[in-house]
Amino acid sequence: MRVLKDRIHSEGHNLGGGILKVDGFINHQVDPALMEACGRELAARFAEVDATKVLTAEISGIAPAVMTAKHLGLPVVYARKHKPVTMPDQVFLTLAPSHTKGRTVELIVSPEFLRDGERVLIIDDFLASGQTILGLARLASVAGATVVGIGTLVEKTFEGGREVLSELNVPVESLAAISDMSDGKIVFAD
Repeated sequence: MRVLKDRIHSEGHNLGGGILKVDGFINHQVDPALMEACGRELAARFAEVDATKVLTAEISGIAPAVMTAKHLGLPVVYARKHKPVTMPDQVFLTLAPSHTKGRTVELIVSPEFLRDGERVLIIDDFLASGQTILGLARLASVAGATVVGIGTLVEKTFEGGREVLSELNVPVESLAAISDMSDGKIVFAD
């Protein structure tokens, strides 16, 4: 997606160690017009999977998930990283390593909002190692839901996440695939 790649080139920063800083327009300060365009594109790519719900992880996945869901006419559920007092005692919980946080995080969803028989489209900001998305897929599976697709804004192909997700046997789409971040570069795969 040209508009996203242009923003990454003009405003993204390679911090080394595979870390891409895009917090000026994706995951700290959010550009609503960019998220609208990304959501529209992801919705078009997944229009035929017959999803009934969009699932993402708190917090950076929420903006693209909401915009994708808006264009699909679906609700969004996001996995929380801390259990609020308003959530029931029995929850769906899994652990996933976070590269940017440098630790393992909890992903928690209330059974009120993720149910047996639902068809779940997972949307997130990044696909890197695939571990967060696998965690979301585990939550869907425990709930009795079926993952029908995975969409991300940015994929770091050199981290192998797509291969990890191949076991889910669902379509995986990314709007901007980065193949190389060595020596301070940001090189797109296509």
